[in-house]
Amino acid sequence: MGQAYRHKRTSVFLINFHFVWRPKRRRKVLTGTVEKDLRRLIQQQAKALECEIVALQIMPDHVHLFLNCHPGLAPNEIMFHIKGSTSKALREKYPQLARMTSLWTRSYFCSTAGNVSSETVRRYIENQKTR
Repeated sequence: MGQAYRHKRTSVFLINFHFVWRPKRRRKVLTGTVEKDLRRLIQQQAKALECEIVALQIMPDHVHLFLNCHPGLAPNEIMFHIKGSTSKALREKYPQLARMTSLWTRSYFCSTAGNVSSETVRRYIENQKTR
């Protein structure tokens, strides 16, 4: 079963983003307590942004985040807030991360996804006048 549509006062939406990002030089630093703290920080930031985490997987050298967001947020804003807040908090707590020039690389991967395929949406739009 797919996700439910979310409602705001003047809109109905289902916007999902798949993000992948990694530490600088792909260092394997996201393990143990760092991983647990990072998970908690991402959950806090997603809640603050009014986003819902669909899936989150933290690997030693990269992070996968599947996020359901409202239409007022652009992907670059989401990454700015999540990467910025997690980097600051983790680098303050863990000296081994503070020694790195920066925790995260400046780049990230982002892809959109929803409940239906692009082909289904295309057919739906094409058949609007015949309904």
